Amino acid sequence: MCYNMNLVKTEEIVGQRRIMIELTSHSVKDTEEIGKRIASILKGDEIIALFGDLGAGKTAFTRGLCEELGIDEVHSPTFAIVNEYSGRFVVYHFDMYRIHTEDELYSTGYYDYLQSGIIVIEWSENIESELDESAVRIKISKTDDENTRVIAIDGMDEYADTIC
Repeated sequence: MCYNMNLVKTEEIVGQRRIMIELTSHSVKDTEEIGKRIASILKGDEIIALFGDLGAGKTAFTRGLCEELGIDEVHSPTFAIVNEYSGRFVVYHFDMYRIHTEDELYSTGYYDYLQSGIIVIEWSENIESELDESAVRIKISKTDDENTRVIAIDGMDEYADTIC
């Protein structure tokens, strides 16, 4: 199933064309399925930076991503800051909702996790200046329909056909 995919040129960077992949999800199940499709192409050391309002579907997306990697149970790490899951790859699931400064980010141990597995970050807007340039940025936006979300993916240009 293709999720109303749109490919939108976003910018030219040193002669390379970058595109934004936009998908429309009509349910939590669709959002989880999109997470699964992203997981199917991961290599094991990516940073997945999730952006979106409260209730947008960041945890649902992560649940689908982790399910595809053989991880059965996923919980938002709101109070723990980071949850570690083991499956086909190790996944470190961060919640940066309460993180606002570089010192606070440092105290989470975030930098120690880099290059040691897949890092999925909820509330990435709070640490955007600290994200690596290679991070895949995924913005999940609510719409007027309470079940529909627009999922904009930046940083996976070469996989557009696989994601859809």
